Amino acid sequence: MRGYFLNIVYLGVLLIAMPVLLWRAFRLGKYRQGWPEKLWGRVPVRANPQKPAAWFHAVSVGEVLQLQRLVKEFQGRHQGWDVVITTTTSTGYQVAVEKFPTCHVSYFPLDFTWAVSRALDRFQPSVLALVELELWPNLIDEAKRRGVSVCIVNGRLSEKSFKGYARLKRMLAPTMSQIDLVLAQNAEYAERFQALGGPAARVQVTGSIKFDGVTLTCDPLKLASLKQSFQLNDASPVFMAGSTHPPEEEIAIQAWQKVRETYPDLKLLLVPRHAERFDEVAGLVKSYDVTLIRRSQPNEIHRGSKSGTVLLLDTLGELTTTWGLADIAFVGGSITQRGGQNMIEPAALKKPVLLGPNVWNFSQIAGELLESKAAVTVLNVEEIVEQLMTLLSNPKLAKSMGQAGQSVVVKHQGAVEKTLRALDRLLPVQQAGRQAA
Repeated sequence: MRGYFLNIVYLGVLLIAMPVLLWRAFRLGKYRQGWPEKLWGRVPVRANPQKPAAWFHAVSVGEVLQLQRLVKEFQGRHQGWDVVITTTTSTGYQVAVEKFPTCHVSYFPLDFTWAVSRALDRFQPSVLALVELELWPNLIDEAKRRGVSVCIVNGRLSEKSFKGYARLKRMLAPTMSQIDLVLAQNAEYAERFQALGGPAARVQVTGSIKFDGVTLTCDPLKLASLKQSFQLNDASPVFMAGSTHPPEEEIAIQAWQKVRETYPDLKLLLVPRHAERFDEVAGLVKSYDVTLIRRSQPNEIHRGSKSGTVLLLDTLGELTTTWGLADIAFVGGSITQRGGQNMIEPAALKKPVLLGPNVWNFSQIAGELLESKAAVTVLNVEEIVEQLMTLLSNPKLAKSMGQAGQSVVVKHQGAVEKTLRALDRLLPVQQAGRQAA
C-alpha cells in the first residue's frame, strides 16, 4: 500500500518539475539521457545472471570517484562476482563508464514500484550498497522482499539533511529498520542514522572511504600533460579555486587580480563544480579581458588586452591530478550555501587550503584541518588576498600547512578495509566463500 502511495507522490513531483526539466534539457542539454532506465527500470541485463552480483549506487561524479578503490578491492576479494554501478546524473554516468570498464554501468531507476522491480529483475543482486545517503523506500522494500541484503556505505547525514529527513521520520522508520547495515563516516552521523530509526546494532562507524580513495602523489605523466596544456612552468605560482559555485569564480578572479599587483606571475586556475557551467565561467573570465586557456581547447587561447592568465579545467575526471598544480588551494561551495566540497584531495597533496565558512558537508575534516593549521577560513575577496599574500611571501608556512594537511588525511585512512569486512558479512555464505585465494 505504501508503494502505491509513494508512486502517486513521485508522479506529482515529477509533473510539477517537468517544465523545469524540459527547459534545462532544451537549453542546457541536461536530463536527456537515461529515461528508459529511470522511468521504466530498463537497465541492461547482465550477461550471466547466474553469477552473484553486488550493486553499488552512487548519485553523481563525487560519489562515483569515491567508489574506485572500494570496488577494485571488492573485485579482488570476490573474483566470481559481477559488480553493477548505477548513477543518477549524466556526468556521473560518463565518469562511471570511464572509471569502471569491467563493471555493468547504468542509470539508476527512479523509486517507482515498477521501475525498481524491473531493475532488480535484470540486475539480480545479492547485495545493494547505497553510497552516503540514498533512502528510497520502494527500492529497499522490493530488495528486501527478494532477500537482497541492503546497506549504506560511507554513510553521511549532515545536520541540514537530518533536519529534513526528521520531518519524515514516521514514514522513513520502516525503511531504516529494513536496512541490514549502516556504515557511517563518523559517530555524529551514526547517531543521526539511529535517530531516524536505524537499529543501533546495525549502525557502525567505519570512517570515510574518501580518505582511502585520495592519492598522496600525482601521476607524473598526467601532471605533465596538464602543465603542457596550460603552458605552465615551475616558476609561476598557481592559485587554484576548485569545485566552485557562483559567485566563487568571480571572487577568486578579483582576489587574484589584486595579488598580481605584487606577484605578477601568479596564475589562476578555475575548476567549476558542474560541467554545464564551463562555458559560463569561460565567458566570465573573458569579461575581465585577460588571457584564458581552457584544458579542452589548449590551441584556441583567448588573448585579452590586459595582463594575466586564467586557466580553466573544463574536462571531467581530472580534478584530482589538477590539485597537484596548485601552490595554494581554495575549495569551493564554502563561501556559498552549498556546505563545502571535498577538501581532502588538496590536503592529501600537501596543499595549503583556504575554506569559506560554510563547510557543514565536511564539518569533521574541515574542523581537523583548521585545528591542525592545515587550512584557513576566508570570508571574502579581502581575506583571500590577505592569505594569498601571506602564503606567497612565506613558503615555509605554506609547506608546513601542506604537511599538516597530509598528516590529517593519512591518520584517517583504513575505511575501505573496514567497509569490505562489513560487506562480507552480508554476502550469502556460499558466495562470500568465493574469495580469491
